[in-house]
Amino acid sequence: MKTSHQTTIIILLGAAFLGGCATIPQNDQGKQPGQSAKSVDPYENTNRVFYDITDAIDRHVMEPVANAYLGYVPSPLQRSIGNFYDNLSYPNVALNAFLQGKGQQGIEDTMRFTLNSTIGLFGLFDVATRMGFKQNDEDFGQTLGVWGVDTGSYLFVPLHGPSSARDVTNIPFSAATNVLFLVSSATIFAPIGVLGAIDKRARLANAMKIRDQAALDPYLFVREASLQQRKHQVFDGKPPIESYDDLSEDGDAELAEVAPVPVISVQNNPARDRRADRVSSLQIDPIKMTLDLPQASSLPTDLDPDPTRSRRTDRAP
Repeated sequence: MKTSHQTTIIILLGAAFLGGCATIPQNDQGKQPGQSAKSVDPYENTNRVFYDITDAIDRHVMEPVANAYLGYVPSPLQRSIGNFYDNLSYPNVALNAFLQGKGQQGIEDTMRFTLNSTIGLFGLFDVATRMGFKQNDEDFGQTLGVWGVDTGSYLFVPLHGPSSARDVTNIPFSAATNVLFLVSSATIFAPIGVLGAIDKRARLANAMKIRDQAALDPYLFVREASLQQRKHQVFDGKPPIESYDDLSEDGDAELAEVAPVPVISVQNNPARDRRADRVSSLQIDPIKMTLDLPQASSLPTDLDPDPTRSRRTDRAP
């Protein structure tokens, strides 16, 4: 049994790596005010090599398979497969909620997992959401961030995706808390793990298109989006406003408060609060990939498209 579990976790990590080939930011402190890119990413040259290798594998292997999956598997079945894999990894969410001191959320996450595993037929159907138990996103990297552990150096893990010296600890932690590792053998897990990697890549298809179309340097796009997203997650969507030292010409330091860096948010639930009258942040959903912009009705209607008209009116008797 011990050997079987060792083999299973190796395959589990491998499947996670395959799924990570297409990782689009899924930090706490991230880049601190005044911190240079070099101090955030001291291993950039090595990280770029790992990124290029992972991206090549994704484009030649994972992307064609994921496109076939999207093209031939019916949408309801895709949704059930996604629910199944989300449920398998949900004990990790519940456990880390407790570790972060979120007792009420931990209880609700445990109830969600129990309901979906039983009434929802092993997670194929998300009955818990309909019963009021929302899906949360916690992991051991976030837990360490809540405990005060700094993000550390940015890392791009080969075949896994963006991470950091702190967040990389979640890879073995999430593998050990996955239901498949606890109850199945390597023979059973191998095909299920591969299908999970394909499902994950398929759910990121739109995000990958956004990255390719919007980013002049995809590596920097992924790095900055990942750091901002992790910060967003650690602070539960309410990161502190950063302040920067604005050095004047005479050398005196003046503290200037600036708006937070726009956050690229990863959410499984596409529901949005669109009541904001103006854009306060940029949110990108890896599943739906929509930009939260104000509706046309919320824009000022008294703007004159002809700036010369007022001058002509002033000259009129």
